[in-house]
Amino acid sequence: MDFELTEDQRAIRDLVRRIANEKVAPRANEIDKTAEYPQDMFDLLKELGLFTLPFPEEYGGTEDSVACCLAIEELGRVCYNTAYLLLVQWLPFGAILAGGSKEQKEKYLPGLASGDLRGAFSTTEPQSGSDVAGIKTRAVPVDGGYVINGAKIWCTNAEMSDFVLVAAKVGEGKGTGNINMFIIDRDTPGFEIGKKEDKMGARGVPSNGLFLTDVFVPENARLGPEGKGFKIVMEAFNKSRPYIGARAVGCAQGAIDHTIAFIKDRKAFGQQVSDFQGVRWMIADMVTKTEASRLMVYKAAAMVNAGVKGNDLAGMAAMSKLFATDTAMEVAEAAVQLFGAAGISSEYPIGRYFRDAKVLKIVEGTNQIQRNIIGKLTLAD
Repeated sequence: MDFELTEDQRAIRDLVRRIANEKVAPRANEIDKTAEYPQDMFDLLKELGLFTLPFPEEYGGTEDSVACCLAIEELGRVCYNTAYLLLVQWLPFGAILAGGSKEQKEKYLPGLASGDLRGAFSTTEPQSGSDVAGIKTRAVPVDGGYVINGAKIWCTNAEMSDFVLVAAKVGEGKGTGNINMFIIDRDTPGFEIGKKEDKMGARGVPSNGLFLTDVFVPENARLGPEGKGFKIVMEAFNKSRPYIGARAVGCAQGAIDHTIAFIKDRKAFGQQVSDFQGVRWMIADMVTKTEASRLMVYKAAAMVNAGVKGNDLAGMAAMSKLFATDTAMEVAEAAVQLFGAAGISSEYPIGRYFRDAKVLKIVEGTNQIQRNIIGKLTLAD
């Protein structure tokens, strides 16, 4: 197994690292403090052409999942929110690329790739978060299309989006077999975006509720075949799971970077804090677990590059998300401890890493759900 990055991957990593340190890092605290959408960071990513990175060459991309993880990690080291901007652009693109018709791809993908369009993805409802099969939103077939009624919560990027991919059930059957995704343009009558949530972490990218009241969408707004489109999209999302892990690796590495700088500059009992054996042991654990997370995430991304599909990819993707996000939380907590009283002061950025790390254990499939996936695949006959 080759653990070396290619020349192109190193070039992407080095470019994003330089931009992150020079232009993103100075904005990170302000984005978190104000919880305002970082349009300047979106424009920067658009200028760099990073929105195209995971996708086929016809859209200007590289189809290199490892390179995508590198970009997200380097941004996440200094600013969770800027790294998140990449992911929320990539999710709707990946869904439409996997399950969309020729017309849908022509209408939405070039704009998503260039940054001229923004999308969002919505499944979560008040009574069903991880339980996707329990969603209540219904799409009733009518002449020429569907009428959709229901409500969603925690739709990330909805406030900024030009369209939202909304999950709805067609019919009353149980399970996910009758769920489809529908592309709903923002200005569709009856489609309302609710208030922005005041979040503990991930504050710069808004999450909103959605309200759908007799929303009519034409049949060509459905993503994929009726009863099969949702499965196609969910399988495609296995390819993006490593990106969640990469955000966690970046968060953990950024917390380590801040901690090392802090403890090297502090003295106690007549010596540098970083010289205490107990402190060095904590740093050793933080670095070791972060490096292990990095290797798991890159392995999952390399499997995507190699065309691995099905349960093999699903299992590795779940393990990498689980381990990396658990590690980010452990590392961020240890970092706050090493900062001492300064760790709970808003004067220092380490609290931001702690709050963002907690978000990572919940979003895009909670870590309990990842354990369910891993256990089920492991014990399958």
